[in-house]
Amino acid sequence: MQKITPCLWYDNQAEEAAQFYTSLFKDGRIVEVTHYTEVGPGEPGSVMTVTFEIAGQRFLALNGGPVFSFTEAISLQVDCEDQAEVDELWAKFTEGGEESQCGWLKDKYGLSWQIIPRRLFELLNDPDAEKAQRAMKAMLQMRKIDVPRLEEAVRS
Repeated sequence: MQKITPCLWYDNQAEEAAQFYTSLFKDGRIVEVTHYTEVGPGEPGSVMTVTFEIAGQRFLALNGGPVFSFTEAISLQVDCEDQAEVDELWAKFTEGGEESQCGWLKDKYGLSWQIIPRRLFELLNDPDAEKAQRAMKAMLQMRKIDVPRLEEAVRS
């Protein structure tokens, strides 16, 4: 068992969200679903928590009611191998969600994600400071990260 498991608070969409997230990643899976009992505070028999796993990381989704909601103060960063993976995840996460800047978005549940290609960090950490600055300047103009545009900016 991993030592730290992020707990994601939902009004009543924990199971739906966990199913959505696990469907987006090859190795995603639901590990366990627990239900409220007569003790409450939720309706007896309704889903209380869903433990799920994506990319080897466990998460707990909790149906805690409308008391709290997500903010951009926390986000989940996805390390994408290439532009194709960025494009695929971006399309799926923004369906019903909201695009932001610099690879950030909110999914349809309000959770913030960063969909980031590995190449971005390589370009931002280029030993040639001018190239790295051009990559940063180009990235700051983007919503979804576009590797070919970054590489073009670095070359110019």
